[in-house]
Amino acid sequence: MKKRKIELAVISDVHLGTYGCHADELMAYLNSIQPKKLVLNGDIIDIWQFSKRYFPSSHLKVLKKLIGMASNGTEVYYITGNHDETLRKFAGTSMGNFNIANKLVLNLDGKRAWIFHGDVFDVSIQNAKWLAKLGGYGYDLLILINSFVNWWLVKLGKGKYSLSKRIKNSVKSAVKHVNNFERVAAELAIENHYDYVVCGHIHQPKKEVFENKHGKTLYLNSGDWVENLTALEYSFKRWRIYRYNHDKLLPFFVDEDLKGLDMNELIASITSSNEAQTTDESSDLKSEKSLDKQRLSEDGDGV
Repeated sequence: MKKRKIELAVISDVHLGTYGCHADELMAYLNSIQPKKLVLNGDIIDIWQFSKRYFPSSHLKVLKKLIGMASNGTEVYYITGNHDETLRKFAGTSMGNFNIANKLVLNLDGKRAWIFHGDVFDVSIQNAKWLAKLGGYGYDLLILINSFVNWWLVKLGKGKYSLSKRIKNSVKSAVKHVNNFERVAAELAIENHYDYVVCGHIHQPKKEVFENKHGKTLYLNSGDWVENLTALEYSFKRWRIYRYNHDKLLPFFVDEDLKGLDMNELIASITSSNEAQTTDESSDLKSEKSLDKQRLSEDGDGV
């Protein structure tokens, strides 16, 4: 299937190295697009919760894919977040098309986009990092429990349920925190004359115009690949929120049976399929030749 060509794609909060990361779904999305620019807006690798005991091959494939995209001509910008803050000492480093930065300003069709992760607005991270890290472990545990709950729900023929979303939406302080984050980001963007402000961090995909007496800006959040499975895309002078769960990417999925095959089995299965096809084609050809001889014989008798 042909890949979608887009000007810019933004993903954030992938949290590679945690149980909640949807690496297979992200790979399906990355395989479906061909962006000129790709912005990784923080918390791509979860260094806070990194463990040698858990970093599956699907997570490694995502890293390999990102590097491969840069090698094939896509400009990749890795913007540091709080969970991958150790990379901040490498800000300003460029390796071919792969760039590391703490923030980024892009010119998009004459308009300026201000892109950063957003943890700078989070007071809990700035003043009590240990508490934020503890919350990160708790969040990952909640996601793990939620995955088991959803497994049972699917088995029972019911829809999936997000415990973390439920908690966030029901706790007034959490809702207030999100609203304050969006307002502060938008007001700073207006003050600095940015047309767009693009964030991550709070795992809430959004596209909304904010306006005050000094001007207006378009606030955008790329969401995450833990709960929402969302990204931002910019093409033809327009922004859109991409939602994986609303898309049909079956051609880019690896079949479950195929996942279980090793390389030798895969080659053997392809070879046997080709041999079977060759045998069928040979049989068809013999049948056609036999029919042609019969027709010639009948034509000869008629003369």
